Amino acid sequence: MLALPVGLALCSALANAASSVLQRRAAAVDAPAESGGAGAMLRGLRRLVRRRDWLAGVGLLMLSAVLQGWALGVGSLSLVQPLLATELLFTLIVGSLIFRRRPDRRTWTAFVALAAGLAVFLLSAAPVAGRTEATSRAWLMAGGVACCVVVLLVLAARAVRGAARAALFGLASAVSFATTAALLKEAVGRLGLGPGVLFTHWSPYATAAVGLVAFLLLQSALGAGSLAASQPALTLGDALTSVALGWALFEESVQLGLRMIPEAIGIALIGAGSIGLANAPSVGKGWDTPAEGDGTRTRTRHE
Repeated sequence: MLALPVGLALCSALANAASSVLQRRAAAVDAPAESGGAGAMLRGLRRLVRRRDWLAGVGLLMLSAVLQGWALGVGSLSLVQPLLATELLFTLIVGSLIFRRRPDRRTWTAFVALAAGLAVFLLSAAPVAGRTEATSRAWLMAGGVACCVVVLLVLAARAVRGAARAALFGLASAVSFATTAALLKEAVGRLGLGPGVLFTHWSPYATAAVGLVAFLLLQSALGAGSLAASQPALTLGDALTSVALGWALFEESVQLGLRMIPEAIGIALIGAGSIGLANAPSVGKGWDTPAEGDGTRTRTRHE
């Protein structure tokens, strides 16, 4: 049933977006005035763990992971992962409510472009589910290719600076995140065989390891340049790599032929929407900090 994986993927994206906003809110309110360093980071973490909004954000992050795993268990990789790009849209909506800052017309235009692009791409591609588990041969081939692609992208990123570096690290992170999702789908597919079978298989541990690599690459992308350079590579790279891995590993399929024309239009809209959201004035210049006069900072001192 298509409605279940779609609903679960959208709920996962919403939970992840809310998690990011709440954790950002807690960090913005309790940002220390002291200089950086390991000691300052630890003191900042101790402050954060006493905040209910930060803890709620962590809980929502865990919920998002559970919902994503559930969605991958009942739906195809090439359907679920592109839908997770709606996290950008949900972040804008939730952030606007939490930070009390209304998006401008340019931001809403980018919002509509991204949403329309996802709808056009998924309706045109019409992903069809395949196997729930991949063969060892398929994993060796697809995993080897993904690993080589990530290594080459990282080497290329280290040779350049600025926007190109951010985009290359972002693409490497996207390939790693898509591979993490494929590994998670493999692990979830074995869950029905019992915990003993699941935890004696390599897939849960590979999921954690590749997920850590993806996270570290994401930090490199965010630190290398502007969000406008890394975000399109992250959004499009994850979606397209997931479609490729779904075909290579789980025998999933998407519609080709003349449908590739609207699919290309959808991809272009997703890219344009991602760039627009990353460049929008509404999401810069302190957008993700509590608005003055909302009383948030005063209340937090007594929590």
